[in-house]
Amino acid sequence: MVEGNGAVSLILVSHSAEIASGLAEMAGQIAGPAVRIVAAGGAVDGSLGTDGGRVLEALRASAHGAGAVVLVDLGSSVLSVRAAINELTPEELEHLSVADAPLVEGAIAAAVAASTGCSHAEAARAAEEARSVAKL
Repeated sequence: MVEGNGAVSLILVSHSAEIASGLAEMAGQIAGPAVRIVAAGGAVDGSLGTDGGRVLEALRASAHGAGAVVLVDLGSSVLSVRAAINELTPEELEHLSVADAPLVEGAIAAAVAASTGCSHAEAARAAEEARSVAKL
């Protein structure tokens, strides 16, 4: 996790702790130290899966200040984020944007946007726009 100083945060939710932490490291190197990036990957026992409690904790911890963009990979990570959202207050929800975006490309785009001082909604839009970027 990278500690930030008031910029929009990113929460990366994956079935794999290694994917989440590796992507957090990569995005953090690109965005710089102002962007806080939380990796919430893997099951409670370290296996593949999603720890709903960790996801809820990450969302609650980022649901203030400039807020956060949440990015997910698939399956239970999506379900865990949806379940966590149902546990949050309306005030907490005002500080979060869940991006319907590819995890890697979306995280990098959101991190770059967050580093410019934009809002969490703007960073989420940047993540979602990454869906249409051609690779070849």
